[in-house]
Amino acid sequence: MTGGSLGLRSGSYGSLQPQLQNGAVLSNQSPPLSVRKPSKMSLSGSREKERILPRIFKFAGRRKVGMLLLLVASVAVLSFISVVSKDEDASASPDSHMGFTDHVKNFVNPSRPLLNNIRPPPMIPEKEANVDITSKSIHESEITQNVTKIAVPTVPPPPHPCESFTLPPPPADKKRTGPRPCPVCYVPVEHAMLLRPPSPSESPILKNLNYVLEDNLIANESNGGSIFGGHPSLLQRNESFNIKESMTVYCGFAKGKKPGMETGFDIDNADLLEMEECHDVVVASAIFGNYDIMQQPRNISEYAKRNACFYMFVDEETEAYIKNSSGLVDTKRVGLWRVVVVRNLPYEDARRNGKVPKLLLHRLFPNVRYSLWIDGKLELVVDPYQVLERFLWRKNYSFAISRHYRRFDVFEEAEANKAAGKYDNASIDYQIEFYKKEGLTHYSLSKLPITSDVPEGCVIIKEHIPITNLFTCLWFNEVDHFTSRDQISFSTVRDKIMSQVNWTVNMFMDCERRNFVVQAYHKDLLEQRKALVAAAYPPSVVVTNESSEKAIPVSRPYRLAKAPPSRKLPGRIPTKRGRDKKSGSRRHHPRPATVKDNNSI
Repeated sequence: MTGGSLGLRSGSYGSLQPQLQNGAVLSNQSPPLSVRKPSKMSLSGSREKERILPRIFKFAGRRKVGMLLLLVASVAVLSFISVVSKDEDASASPDSHMGFTDHVKNFVNPSRPLLNNIRPPPMIPEKEANVDITSKSIHESEITQNVTKIAVPTVPPPPHPCESFTLPPPPADKKRTGPRPCPVCYVPVEHAMLLRPPSPSESPILKNLNYVLEDNLIANESNGGSIFGGHPSLLQRNESFNIKESMTVYCGFAKGKKPGMETGFDIDNADLLEMEECHDVVVASAIFGNYDIMQQPRNISEYAKRNACFYMFVDEETEAYIKNSSGLVDTKRVGLWRVVVVRNLPYEDARRNGKVPKLLLHRLFPNVRYSLWIDGKLELVVDPYQVLERFLWRKNYSFAISRHYRRFDVFEEAEANKAAGKYDNASIDYQIEFYKKEGLTHYSLSKLPITSDVPEGCVIIKEHIPITNLFTCLWFNEVDHFTSRDQISFSTVRDKIMSQVNWTVNMFMDCERRNFVVQAYHKDLLEQRKALVAAAYPPSVVVTNESSEKAIPVSRPYRLAKAPPSRKLPGRIPTKRGRDKKSGSRRHHPRPATVKDNNSI
């Protein structure tokens, strides 16, 4: 072994430097004298050792050299064992696998105790080491907190039971081309209550909504509308569409003490107090002008019967009919419905009066969180909590309404209303022209994800938060100012609000609506069909002659009344035609036929 090789070992990590393993690099090192000096010192030391060894052996020969050799051998063995134990300890340390010395270990992990009381090297300040210790203690505390949080078992939310539900294709029945119900996936009532949001939905921008109330309100026909609506001017109408954090708008009941009390649409104080006690869900409907027959809800859970409120608003004419037809003296409750009689109605049109509870339920029930409105001709056949879960809670909506099954364009809806004679044509044209000047356009695919501009309107599912309350208030103002056909004004109010806030409406399919409500015909049509059936099968009328007291059977002449063009008759009864032999006149012999009871439709 040469002296040059002894000087090439690095002292950093106990390994050779890579650039010095090539012999060609040796010429660039220090002069040989500096390398040979240690070697001279080592040679002189060996010569001195050679001089001393004979003396030692001579002395050891006198004291038994064997004992000396044994002693030296034992010392060598002990030294070897200590070195091996140190190597094993170093290999057992997890830090040794990284090839770090004690100084490097203490720099990476300052909290680690130093070996053999060796202080850190000068390159590591004491102050920095303390800072690292503090940061590490903070880090350890964070880890401890995280471990504590993770230790609590967290169950991931299971997939929704209706997540994999797909709507099947419509049945291929060419004979039935009109609207029909389609399957809807509902969850049980117990599961629906678990999916109910724990807190109300957020109302974007608008947080505080107030309503105009004037004691000395007088009629102002120049602004249009009614005293009940407050006669807002065009400037006030436009200002109400400017969404702010706090707003005061016209929203019906403009004159009086509070909604339902001396405002028009007056309700007994006992009924108002009971309505204020409703806090959870209200299912509401109305029949004015004795226009419909009351339909009782079906398939309602016991939970909904105890916690939800079912209110039916009627006028005095409808109340009288209910008493006469049912024989009830006290009509406060008919089945599930809590019947509320409304007096001093604000409009002469029964359809327009029905828009008051339809669009202003949040004013009649100030403490209710959710409402489900159904027209008087509809029969609810699904539990209200299941309906709320399906159309509001499942997709985080706050307002839901079904779209029309056939029409998507407001202009087409207006023409259909004129053709059916549902309102004065001039008033419909005026409203459409007014909206066109404000920017109303035909519906197109460019409006997606909005799927339609025309709602069906007979069902409204709503969460009572400021933004949805504002929407129905402004929608009612349009109905009060223009025509009572709320399908025409719906999209205008919706689009004006959606242009300013992040809010949308769930417009679900009409076949889904027909799944949870069964639609009946209006009462006038039912009464007309009853008359047709009675005319087709007249009962025998007995006329008594007072003088002879002989019964003379009298039959009514068979003549069908002309049916309205848009409705189908129950079915014409076939007759056998012939001539009377004596008089030569035609005679009609009705054949027996079965006519379905149209009350079941």
